[in-house]
Amino acid sequence: MKIAITSGKAEGPSKLNAFDNALLDAGIGDVNLIKVSSIIPKGSKFVELPKLEAGAMINCVLAHSTSDNKGDIISAAIAVATSEDFGCVVENSALNKDPEEVKEKAVFMVKEMMKIREMEINKIIVETQSHVVKDEGSVVAAVVYLE
Repeated sequence: MKIAITSGKAEGPSKLNAFDNALLDAGIGDVNLIKVSSIIPKGSKFVELPKLEAGAMINCVLAHSTSDNKGDIISAAIAVATSEDFGCVVENSALNKDPEEVKEKAVFMVKEMMKIREMEINKIIVETQSHVVKDEGSVVAAVVYLE
């Protein structure tokens, strides 16, 4: 399976529009996102996000945060851990927390998922996005399952 990791941030005239604009910024705004749980199949390859066909049905793990409070810090993080067998994904998001703390918590959680499964970690990949809200803002981070 091919897998891409992406993130985006944006402002908009409403929370919904800010979220939609953040999805567009991440390259996943013109598709139908299907939320899935947090397992990466064995043998998956990580690739750059290609241009996706508008209207396509795309499986993903999505972290997001949206706010309409000027000055809020919004953050989203995805952490992926791989092993020889399969991998795990964790999403984390927060409002008014240190973005580094949001990232660290995602890494902690994915390590715990691997530990409970007694799997040795080969690699950890983290994607984060943070934004200081100006009017109405949103951030997203996602693992996108392509095939």
